[in-house]
Amino acid sequence: MKESKPQSKRQPPGSDQTRAALVHAALQLFGSKGFDGTSTREIASLAKANIGSIAYHFGGKEGLRLGAADYIVETIQGIATQALGDFQPIRGPADTADAARRQLSAALDRMVHFIVARPEAGEIVQFLLRELSHPTAALDRIYAGVFEPLHRRLCAIWEAATGEPAESDDTKLTVFTIIGQVIYFRIGQEAVKRRMGWQAIGPSEADAVAAVAKRNLAAILASRENPNS
Repeated sequence: MKESKPQSKRQPPGSDQTRAALVHAALQLFGSKGFDGTSTREIASLAKANIGSIAYHFGGKEGLRLGAADYIVETIQGIATQALGDFQPIRGPADTADAARRQLSAALDRMVHFIVARPEAGEIVQFLLRELSHPTAALDRIYAGVFEPLHRRLCAIWEAATGEPAESDDTKLTVFTIIGQVIYFRIGQEAVKRRMGWQAIGPSEADAVAAVAKRNLAAILASRENPNS
């Protein structure tokens, strides 16, 4: 007697695409209009999906907001894994410090190219700005999933690069400063384009931003080597 295969967990054709479209529509609309200012009908229309698909996939509008948060966590974790690799920061010889400094520079370069030049980063940053202004459970999920662990990892690499304690206030603020300069080029993109005479910010413009950001990083690191200079 043949065993019947369970059917309940099988997703209908196009289900994954519909789910992804709803998430991207939610990111765009929640970011631009706010959660309360966005209707489920608007989300479904932008996603080109049936309005009932929101309840089917996420249980409702709040569940969709959490789904958008999960997408952000997954996306940034993927970028961070590529940027930080398998480097294990430890105190030790000079070659470890050099490796940590190279890792910081490489991470900064990848961060710039994602945040500044990738179109999908715009909707992520806009959504995050809304959440940071009016925190919800979605921000809790993003903070626990990427903000805190990524910041801790960068602080640990900073310790390996400089010898400064990873969990000191100065190290934590320094890392926030390094990240903050990159974020500006996304939230202030219109001002940057006008002042620079750029029509858009693509790969070549991101290269220019990354070059300056890495010089800034190198200057900060050099100040640690020669504190009295």
